[in-house]
Amino acid sequence: MLKHAFVWTISLLLVVGLAGQSFSAISADEAARLGKDLTPVGAEKTGNAAGTIPAWDGGITTPPAGYEKGMHHPDPYAADKVLVTITAANMDQYKDKLTVGHQTMLKTYDTFKMNVYPSHRSAASPQRIYDMTKKVAQTAELINGGDGVTGTVNGIPFPIPKSGIEVLWNHMLRYRGDLASRKIAQAPMTRGGSYTLVKFNDEFSLIYSQAGMTEEKLKNRILLFRQEVTAPARLAGNVLLVHETLNQVKEPRAAWVYNPGQRRVRRAPNVAYDNPGTAADSLRTSDQFDMFNGAPDRYDWKLVGKKEIYIPYNNYLLHSDKIKYKDILTPLHLNPEYLRYELHRVWVVEATLREGSRHLYKRRTFYIDEDSWQIMVADNYDNRDQLWRVSEGHSINYYEVPTFWTTLETHYDLQSGRYLALGLDNESKMYNFDIKRTDKDYSTGALRRAGRR
Repeated sequence: MLKHAFVWTISLLLVVGLAGQSFSAISADEAARLGKDLTPVGAEKTGNAAGTIPAWDGGITTPPAGYEKGMHHPDPYAADKVLVTITAANMDQYKDKLTVGHQTMLKTYDTFKMNVYPSHRSAASPQRIYDMTKKVAQTAELINGGDGVTGTVNGIPFPIPKSGIEVLWNHMLRYRGDLASRKIAQAPMTRGGSYTLVKFNDEFSLIYSQAGMTEEKLKNRILLFRQEVTAPARLAGNVLLVHETLNQVKEPRAAWVYNPGQRRVRRAPNVAYDNPGTAADSLRTSDQFDMFNGAPDRYDWKLVGKKEIYIPYNNYLLHSDKIKYKDILTPLHLNPEYLRYELHRVWVVEATLREGSRHLYKRRTFYIDEDSWQIMVADNYDNRDQLWRVSEGHSINYYEVPTFWTTLETHYDLQSGRYLALGLDNESKMYNFDIKRTDKDYSTGALRRAGRR
């Protein structure tokens, strides 16, 4: 029954995307709810009526005893027991809390299952992000129906969203630290389970969130990103540089690549939309990195409502340095013994390709965690309107910041039986949120010099 499927908290079927249209910020009275009946970033503070989703109590704000920076993050919920294991045989009992993508995976792969654990609302951000969220919520506005945003810095711009595009911008502007570096691996899996690891050194300057930042100082940029391929040898030395923008009407994303064979820096306008992701063997599009990134202008974004859904959450076991890549990477899908799912409230947003626009995905459904604004699951449909790919964002709280962010993204191609695992870090050094960088380190000159070393 539909009444059991959705927990509505907003008006239905709000469609955004009319050219030239903008939307006003929330009122002071609405903003006053933040930190009271709503969490500081806009989630419902209370748990659900059934008691299966707890109240938010601040999340994890300090590391557990024994943790030191540089360690893989120990699991604060390691003692939890599986509440239920969902398989194709019993999925009908839980259908109202499963995404279409997860239902399809259970039906398609008899080896796939979902171990559901007790829910913990562990997401947290620094107090300054909460303070700025209350402030910018009263000034943030969409530009041109959502192609850009103005009047915001540091905080979540639309903590009480009234449209799908506002929810999307909350995801793209959520807090992920100030600066970060990581050494990760990517595995483009064949149907039989073989793969060649691609290794990256990634760096992020998340300037939108940096302390003391102003909208003027941003110079219309959200983040600066640098990615170097370090393996295999045939790809090593390729470097990507991206400057992501806040007002994409005024200025679209800028991207450059350094090719060691040519020893040249070139503009890379194709690092966007549905062009293939870096060394991903065409298993994901550029805009699927970080579950969704980049310009939203090829879709109309509809806010369906809020729903209680089983999503990947607190995936510390999958993140552990006690297991190897070979333990995780199994044919058709990740090894389900290392996956953790919990029941959480998510915003459901449907993206439908705009008339006259082109993209590999005709339609996409996103499930966004209310506590962190992280996209946790996405269902992607082809131009025949058939489910094609299912994406998962396996996430943890990085205690030392704190921030709630992915530890591994997976993009499952249900039509080929292949998948991409992006962000493998079990055998790598842990994320470093204490790197020191300036904007000059993300210039084309720095890219050229780094490539020639």
